[in-house]
Amino acid sequence: MIKDPKKAPRPVREAADWFTRLNEPPIETEELEAFSAWKAKPENRAAYERLEDINRAMLTLNDDPDIRQAKADALARGAARRRQRFASWRTSPRAIGILAAACVVAAIGAAAVLRLPTYSTRIGETFSATLEDGSRIQLNTDSAVRVRYSAGQRRIELLRGQAMFQVAHNAQRPFIVVSGDAEVRALGTRFDVRRLGQTMRVVLAQGSVEVTDKSVRETPWRLTAGQALALGPKVKVAPIAQSVDVPSATSWTTGSVTFEGVALSEAVAELNRYRRDKIILAPGVPVGRPIGGVFTAGDNDDFIAAVSALYRLKSVRRPNGDLELQPEAGELG
Repeated sequence: MIKDPKKAPRPVREAADWFTRLNEPPIETEELEAFSAWKAKPENRAAYERLEDINRAMLTLNDDPDIRQAKADALARGAARRRQRFASWRTSPRAIGILAAACVVAAIGAAAVLRLPTYSTRIGETFSATLEDGSRIQLNTDSAVRVRYSAGQRRIELLRGQAMFQVAHNAQRPFIVVSGDAEVRALGTRFDVRRLGQTMRVVLAQGSVEVTDKSVRETPWRLTAGQALALGPKVKVAPIAQSVDVPSATSWTTGSVTFEGVALSEAVAELNRYRRDKIILAPGVPVGRPIGGVFTAGDNDDFIAAVSALYRLKSVRRPNGDLELQPEAGELG
């Protein structure tokens, strides 16, 4: 046991530091590149993987009913009472195992070990990661997820935005994505989940998923490849899964945004997700007119040129950097 964390070997100290930094959003691209370079050294990789193993072990202990009860007892007692409890409990086999794990955790920093991994992107950024079970996650612009893996379940909470999941099959550890009141249970598959306020949309690219939202109906929806399901609050009629063009619906994963006859206002709202400077539609612009095409996410020049020519609009740059589309003189929406 290392009594003083400051005296731990350099790779161990650096591994704890990296673990902390990578689990505190946002994660910068430069940080990921630096981490990859650091982890390329065998001694660093070994230290970091050991830290990940301990983290998984501690999360498993958190799921144990006896551990949860012990934690509740500890919180309910004062310091003196907790010391008395420890004296009678420390000789049990379970306690010995827990204390051994706690000693290792102390050597590398308990705060870093117990922090749940969170991945996020800022506006205009995307991010990909391979999780410890081999599943892959890809985040779209301005998105965030929290990973909660345990021995019996792989649970991902979509905090905001949009993510694509490619799930490694493991029947003993269900893979569940949570968004608001809804849950998506993967059955060895690839699917997209988008959260916008209180609404959620699931697009299934491969395999099969079950979607559950007991605030809408008791039985789950079971989607097959090529289907999408949208759920929102206070719906009066349970929604039905719809067929979608998967390449178009998931084109963001290749850096594109695809529109097929959507209203101009909807297309602008989608493009505005990828930039801090926004497209503004002035009064008189035909916001309900359809637009179609494939455009580069984050680069609005082609889109602006296309809609300006199609609907006779002009663009005016505002002082704050936003670009306003206005009808040309004499044109009405």
